[in-house]
Amino acid sequence: MWGRVLRQAGIADPSLRRDYALQRRVVARFARAEYLAVRLLLPTALQPDVVAAVAFMHETDNRVDRGGAAERSAALAEWAERVEKACTTGDADLPVLRVLAHTAERHPGMRARVGDFLDGAVLEVAWEEFATEAEFDRYVTGYSLPALMLTAGLLAPAGSPGPDEFISCCERLISAMQRLDFLEDLASDLRTGRLGIPVEALEDCDVSRADLLPDRPQSPAVNRLIQTQADAAATALESARPLEHTVSPANKPFVRALIGVQQFRLEAVRAVGAGLIERPSGPSAVGSLCLLARETAARWRPRSGG
Repeated sequence: MWGRVLRQAGIADPSLRRDYALQRRVVARFARAEYLAVRLLLPTALQPDVVAAVAFMHETDNRVDRGGAAERSAALAEWAERVEKACTTGDADLPVLRVLAHTAERHPGMRARVGDFLDGAVLEVAWEEFATEAEFDRYVTGYSLPALMLTAGLLAPAGSPGPDEFISCCERLISAMQRLDFLEDLASDLRTGRLGIPVEALEDCDVSRADLLPDRPQSPAVNRLIQTQADAAATALESARPLEHTVSPANKPFVRALIGVQQFRLEAVRAVGAGLIERPSGPSAVGSLCLLARETAARWRPRSGG
């Protein structure tokens, strides 16, 4: 079945097909829900490119997310050099870079997006906490948005309606997604000394970092902090809903599903509340599967009717 996907995407070289197959297995293993959405809801010819972009992001995260700040910075510099060589020459010793280079050749805008993502990754390797909401916004604009655009940029090719509104909606969407990421990962981030909630938000709710330690009783103030951050994510998510109308009809089901899953994530964060200092949360599996089923039906309904 994946072989048919590669054929429809025009990928005929046997070695490249093996590389894409390997990346498909990687993505299916570490991002099962996202992989399922790609396979069910995106046009067949676009699926290998999205898989290549997601696999590249995952590999980058793995390489720059270990050790102290100096180690992470060195790892990023070394990785950026290898990526640049692969995208410039098409030559690479890693399957993930070979498929990235091939995808960049198929989609000329991809190479610039890869450069923006790696430039922004400097913020990712350096951050420990955000003093203010403005610092959080700069992180989202400088790193999270370029990361999203590696895949989102494939959904709005030149000539699709509303390119400016598309970028604006993507920024609002990733703001919501990033805030939810930091809330879901609050416990694990705190164990490594990181804090994704702006310090000024803690101060506004009369919460100290010590109040976020897992051995502390779950206080109303911490719960208020979580709910306030959830409110901010909800506002950004709601303002991102017009994204559906800026992409081509073939990509609408995927966009609706992406936003719908964020809603499930938001509901789970609200339900766990102050308990996030001890354990992560995640979207409803049943709700997410039902959403994928509905959007899959919506994707094929016009074809059946025709």
